Amino acid sequence: MSSYRWSRRNILKALGITVGGTFFPFSLWGKNETGEPLILPNDKRHKTLARPVTAITLGAGARGNVYGDYGLEFPDQLDIVGVAEPIPLRNERYARKHKISNDKRFKTWEDVFKQPKFADAVIISTPDQLHYGPCMAALKMGYDILLEKPISPSEQECRDILELAHKTNRIVAVCHVLRYAPYFVKLRDLMQSGAIGDIVSLQHFEPIEHTHMAHSYVRGNWHNSKQTTPIILAKSCHDLDIIKWMLGTDSKRIQAFGSLKWFKKSNAPEGSTERCTDGCAVEGSCPYSALKIYHRKRHRTYVFDLPEDKSKQGDAILDYLRTTDYGRCVYRMDNDQCDHYTTNILFDKEVTATFNMEAFTPWGGRRTRVMGSQGYIEGDMDQFTVWDFRTDKSKKYESKVLDVENYKNEGHGGGDWRLVADWIQAVSQQNASLLTSTIDASIESHIMCFMAEESRFNNRVMEIKM
Repeated sequence: MSSYRWSRRNILKALGITVGGTFFPFSLWGKNETGEPLILPNDKRHKTLARPVTAITLGAGARGNVYGDYGLEFPDQLDIVGVAEPIPLRNERYARKHKISNDKRFKTWEDVFKQPKFADAVIISTPDQLHYGPCMAALKMGYDILLEKPISPSEQECRDILELAHKTNRIVAVCHVLRYAPYFVKLRDLMQSGAIGDIVSLQHFEPIEHTHMAHSYVRGNWHNSKQTTPIILAKSCHDLDIIKWMLGTDSKRIQAFGSLKWFKKSNAPEGSTERCTDGCAVEGSCPYSALKIYHRKRHRTYVFDLPEDKSKQGDAILDYLRTTDYGRCVYRMDNDQCDHYTTNILFDKEVTATFNMEAFTPWGGRRTRVMGSQGYIEGDMDQFTVWDFRTDKSKKYESKVLDVENYKNEGHGGGDWRLVADWIQAVSQQNASLLTSTIDASIESHIMCFMAEESRFNNRVMEIKM
């Protein structure tokens, strides 16, 4: 990864823009082969803030840093004034980065709500199973909320949060960041404009990438669905949400199939050991070797709290691999997440959609095909092509994205900071309509996920009832 930091100043400089104080979106579009500009314009509904929105971050892990770092680049828009994080080193580093005073640093989210309200909003980036408690507490105290997806692992808890958000009239933005990625914004615009006629069906594919699957859903925080959330909710509520959002219609029925086929003890190679550091005979040729992924390639090491002195980081990584799940053999974990998953969905207006989530791919991102009565669209998040049956012509659109540091090429397509920008405006103006991913708009995808899991377990087609 390049060490060059794409700050607000650097983006403006790269584009030759020197207008002081003007917000320019973090992600940009390039031009297609005809020279048509595809940079998304500034949202005219956005206003200059009289003061930055103040926020408390609950959970200073990877996602908490992605959202919080927006305030470092745009301090006139977002000021992080508090943090709750039980891991001391993360707490200290986050507080130092955002200049948070000691009396606004807390060990747990519960400690935050023992204090009188001291900010406009909270950013909830705690583990999935710890979303409900802080969200309900924040709503009761009058905070607006940026809530990492999923809303909650429980359907009833999702509905409880929705009900309380309505009762308190607070803003709850759910981090369905793909809705803010320029690629999907443009794709949806074309679909909704009638560019390919009436939409008949859609195919959407999420290739997780094999080492990402091993990292997050075999060894990582989401390896056990009963302790966290099923992978369809933890990983792919993004995708069911984006399908529904692009189609612009309601879902009616869903059917799902999937299982854990590969990452289990019966597939462990002969000579493999409990840990990759235990002298495993096949470590050198194993695609899931922790030594290769974390130590030799230094990939995905953001999950480790490494020393700032780079000369000491190698030994620290080896220590993590000897003592944490990240060093365990992928065939000997207590994981249960599906490594392949298929859903069939019926929407209103007789529109059908299929969604496939697959672990065993060499790359991540998303792939989408849209079939219309007058044309066809196919894309992969880097570009998409539109075929017009009426003219027998096609047109290619290319996207260029400057991703947030630590999330480069992670597939959100620049949506992370666009979401934060809209959320800040919504909180400042107290206008939830500035968001496309309010809890009201986002909850249907969660219901779809819960029904998909029920379908998978019970071999039934499930009705989706809101």
